[in-house]
Amino acid sequence: MSGPARTTATTSGGRPSPGPPGTRPIRIVLVDDHSIMRQGLRAVLEREDDLRIVGEAGSAPEAFAAVTAGRPQVVLLDLKLASGPQTDGLEVCRRLCSEHPGIGVLVLTTFAEDRLVVESVQAGARGYVVKDVDTTELVRAIRAVSRGESAFDARSASAMVRSLSGGIPDRERLTDRELDVLRLLARGLSNRAIGAELFISETTVKFHVGNLMRKLMVSRRAEAVYAATKLGLL
Repeated sequence: MSGPARTTATTSGGRPSPGPPGTRPIRIVLVDDHSIMRQGLRAVLEREDDLRIVGEAGSAPEAFAAVTAGRPQVVLLDLKLASGPQTDGLEVCRRLCSEHPGIGVLVLTTFAEDRLVVESVQAGARGYVVKDVDTTELVRAIRAVSRGESAFDARSASAMVRSLSGGIPDRERLTDRELDVLRLLARGLSNRAIGAELFISETTVKFHVGNLMRKLMVSRRAEAVYAATKLGLL
């Protein structure tokens, strides 16, 4: 895609529906090696009252610096960065999620390969959309990621479903207690809060979380919720 995402569904004033009134703007850092793409995204996204661009980067070092300086809630990340390999954005994603645990990385790239979608999620991304997504869907994805939710366009969601198409073997079915923990994970509760809800220790919660993530073949809590939803467990 050579320009910013196009707009389809809009309000009567010609703009995508705004976020909830009275909310603080979602702070965003744009990471893309094409300055024209970043300029286009900035122009489109800053039309939304609840979105604010606090930094831009065209390379991995610039991305780490921009995130440290801007303290964003969401990073829009292309997988292909300046003069690097096709997937150098995966390492950027992995390091950002490791060094800034609360950050939401939303991959916005030209590649729609199943492998890259799955590897991005494994690296910590909360969402994955391809650059020809329309503006309304992109804004919706940004808002979802800022809330700690997962966000995928149709093609990326299909890739995740295909990666889970084998389902869960009978011997690996989730127990009732693991399902209880999973439902509370989906509500965004911490291990401590889950323990309080279920009257079990935080250590026991960690044990159950580890088991259900292993059975769902994921490595992060957001992945577990997404996978469980696609498998009809939530």
